[in-house]
This record gives sequence, structure tokens and C-alpha cells, in this order.
Amino acid sequence: MSELEATNLTNEPTPNQAPQNQEMALDDARRVKTLSPGMLVFKRFIRNRLAVIGLVILIAMFLFSFLGPFISPYTETQVFYRSDTISKDYAGAIFNTELRYSVKEGEKFGGAEQARFLLALGKNQPHFKSGENTYAYIEEGENFYRIVQLDLFAESLIGRLNPLPGNTIPAGFEEVFKKANDAGKTSFVFEGTTYILTKEMKATQISTQRDVAIASYSIFDAYNPQDAALTNSFDFRLLSESAGVKNVKTFTFGGRIYKINEHEGQITILDDKGEPFAEVSNIIVNPLDQNEFLPVDFKALARDAIINRDTSFEYVDANGVTTEYDVNRVNTNYYIKRETPTILINIFEFPSAKHLLGTDNNGMDMLTRLMYGGRVSLMVGFIAVFLELIIGVVIGGVSGYFGGGVDTALMRFVDLFNSIPTMPLILIFGSVMDTLEVTPINRMFILMAILGFLGWTYIARVVRGQILSLREQDFMVATEATGIRTSRKIFRHLIPNVMPILIVTATASLGGLIITEATLGFLGLGIKYPLASWGSIINISSDAFIMGTYWFMWIPAGMLILLTVLGFNFVGDGLRDAYDPKMKR
Repeated sequence: MSELEATNLTNEPTPNQAPQNQEMALDDARRVKTLSPGMLVFKRFIRNRLAVIGLVILIAMFLFSFLGPFISPYTETQVFYRSDTISKDYAGAIFNTELRYSVKEGEKFGGAEQARFLLALGKNQPHFKSGENTYAYIEEGENFYRIVQLDLFAESLIGRLNPLPGNTIPAGFEEVFKKANDAGKTSFVFEGTTYILTKEMKATQISTQRDVAIASYSIFDAYNPQDAALTNSFDFRLLSESAGVKNVKTFTFGGRIYKINEHEGQITILDDKGEPFAEVSNIIVNPLDQNEFLPVDFKALARDAIINRDTSFEYVDANGVTTEYDVNRVNTNYYIKRETPTILINIFEFPSAKHLLGTDNNGMDMLTRLMYGGRVSLMVGFIAVFLELIIGVVIGGVSGYFGGGVDTALMRFVDLFNSIPTMPLILIFGSVMDTLEVTPINRMFILMAILGFLGWTYIARVVRGQILSLREQDFMVATEATGIRTSRKIFRHLIPNVMPILIVTATASLGGLIITEATLGFLGLGIKYPLASWGSIINISSDAFIMGTYWFMWIPAGMLILLTVLGFNFVGDGLRDAYDPKMKR
């Protein structure tokens, strides 16, 4: 044999040996023998591009949700503020529609007497009683009344004039009374004193009068706060308003001469030095902050603006600072606004270098809220699936292994659970938690338990079906021969053989649970503030204006839900194909 032939004989491949420099296929029988079942599944899985893409998406979501909060410079509930000037209500004004009373010093005219007076005024009765006292009102001018108390002096009955005990009828009094009474008058004057005639059944009562109070719609504002009590006193108001009714431009009070200056329906009272002393108007102007003091000249400008129907006016304060005020009318109320420096919550800020995805309706960083929201959504999904697996494996395993009556009873129990309307029941639980005001963290755990408790039936059926076929296999016959206990047969030998399909089922269920949690969050029945979940974040998109204007409030959260569910579906399909390649074909 030549040397060349010997070389060719030496290099000729054996039947079980692959030719040199020739790569074996993945499904080559000689190569499969060298791979473990797990490695074989892994090889099949990574050859599925969609499965790999899904795995990459899920890794990215987990890093974003669980590692992102540690990188973010903000916390989940950190609120951001900004300085701005906004138009705020500073004062309010309204036309006075209630009578204002000034009671004479030493007299009493309280709420009961005022109510009786208003009743008599409405019935056009010149006299009224309150308790044991009799009163009369005199209309001095339009919407200006002087209220007097009547003190009984004498009484006329059947032509006889009878004075009250302690009183004496002066000479000539009876003749003057008879003339007034016969003329039907309600009062007469005798020796400088005015007497009032009132009818009491068949008797005519003769009374003297004394001033008690005055009532009008006028508002008196003193320029000097120390003069407020004086300007609202009975004597000052009576003299000033009487002068206005009589169209007299001056009046004397306390030895000082005051001048009345009327302009555009407003009245300014000047003191004896010609300085403004008080403003009189029927418009009430009060600060909205009770700790704020409104100068009288400010009120005068506001009233002028209201009367002239101006929408704004300028006021120069004591420091010489000019401020513009806006006047807005709402029905019968007037609101005086001004631009005020204010610290505002920075809500709905569009994406910027500081907040890459803007801020939400609570002034919190959207990107950070999405990170923490991913934690909650993924945790709810995983823990709920874990609970489903535990319950489903136990019930499905027992049902499939024992069969017979146990199988029938457990499967009817599964049918009973399947007949429960899951989504309405979840909504009811959400409403109950709202009513009980469950804390957000407890609400999250209760939601996990509810989702897990209501979703185990499919897994139980899958496990039961697999174990029904597996329990007849040779390895189970061997376990019978060895005499090991039943629980070990189920959970050590049967359940591990069902794990591949359980993994696929659980992976597919995760996407559905995340969508369920997102749906509850969108309806406001899921995770509550201050905790965040992707579903609760997109809840705000139920407002059409926000949905159309602030896209960053819902599109990022919606995309994260979409990608996460898509990733779980891709991975689930990839695992299914890897565990059972025949299903793909």
C-alpha cells in the first residue's frame, strides 16, 4: 500500500464521525447526544428571534423599573414648584341690599326689634311692637328711616282724656289733640314736643317719641380707622344723611363743620380742614383676606370702577407703588383681582432637560413615577401569577393523581369558580376598598391576592390534564413499586414534568395580569396615590383635553405597558416552541 493510500485510509471518516471541517446541524443526532435537555431548550429558544427580542424588552423593563429609581435624582412623591404671578382675588364688592342700623347711645334695638321693623315696613305699617315696647318709623328719605320708641303719655276713651300716672295734662293740650284727632292726623306738635297718635282698640293713645335708631343702605368708611366709631355713630349718620336728603352741602357735628361732596353717585365727607373724612356709598367693598386692610381711597376707586362699569383701575399705595386691579363681575358679585407673586405646583410641565418626560398633574417627575410604577405593575403581575401557580398546581395535581370522585369534586369546584364574573367582582372589591379607605400599600397587597385567587382555574385544568397522562407512564409504575408516599409522587415526580408547560402558561398569564392591573388603575380602582402604577398614571387620560394636549401624560405609560405585555408574549411563545418544537411545525 502506498503512503498516499495509507493517508487517505487514515483520514476517512468512520460512520459515527463527522467529516473534517464540516459543521454539524443543530438537530444532528450525534450532536443532540452531547446536549442536556436544558441546553437543548436554550439553544432552540435563542434561535427564535422574536423570543430573544421579547427577552431583551423584559430585561430593559426590569432594569428601568427596579434599577432606574436608584439612578433617578428624584423620589417617587417629590413635588416641584415654580414662582409665577397669577391673577388672584384680592377683594370683593356687592351692592348692599340689607339695611344697616345705627343705634343711639343708651338705647336698645336688637335683632328681634329689627325683624319686627322689617315686617312692619313690608306691610307698610307705620307702628310696630316688640315685647312691651311700641315703635314707629319715619321715612326721612329714600331708603332712609328714623326709628323712634313711643312712650305712652295719655289715652283718650269715650271723649275723656286720661293721662298716665305721673303725667299732667297741660292747659290747651286737649284742644290741640282733639283738632288733630278729628282731622285724622297721626301726630301733632304742642309746645315744641311732637306727640304720636295710635289706635288701640277703641282708645286713642297719645305718646311722646324718642329716637332709637336709624336704618339705611349707606356704608360709611372712615379714612382714619380711629374715626370709624364716630362715622358710624347714630348722631353723625343722622346729621349727614339728613343733610343729603335735604340737599344741604354742610352740617355741623361736635362743633366742627363737615362738607358733603357728591361725585358719580358716591359721597365724600370732608372735615373742617377740607380733608377727606369718610366715604358714603351703597357698595360694600371688603378684602377676601380678613387680615388685610383696605384703604378708603382704594374702596372709592373700586366703587367708581363698578359704577362706571370699568374692567380695571390703578391704585397708588402709600409707598408710591402703582398696582393695576381687574374688576370681574359674576352675577351680582364683583371680584377685584391683581397679579400676585405666588409659589405654584409645577403641574403639566412639558418635557425639558430637568424633567425628560415633564411633570404630571401633581407636579411630580413623570419619568421617576414611571420607574416606580413599573415596580408596582411588575410586582403585582408576578406575585399574582405565583399565587395562581400555587393554588392551581395543588388542586390540579391532587385532582389529576387521585381521579375518580376527588377529580369530579375538584373539577366541579373549578367550574364553579369559572362561573364567577371576574372583572365585575374585581371592580366591586375596588369600590369596597375605596369605601373602607384602605391605605395604598395594603391596597396593593389585597389587589395581588384578589388577582391571584381569581385566576388559578386555568392552571389547575392544565396541571390536571398533564398528570392524568403522566401517571400511567413507566416511571410512575416504578414509584409505586418503591412504595414512596403520595405527596412525594405528586410534587417530586409528577409536577417537575409539568413545569415546562407551567412556565409557558405563567409567562403568558403575566401579560394579561399587567393589562388587568392597568385597566383597574385606569378606572381609578387599582393602585392609589401616592403610589404609582402604569395603569393609574394613564388614568388622567380620561380627560379629553389632557389627552389631546399633554401627550407625555399617557403615551409613555401606554408604550411601557404595550412593550412589557408584548415581551411576555414573545417569551411565552418562544418557550412553548423550545419545549415542544412539534407545536411550531
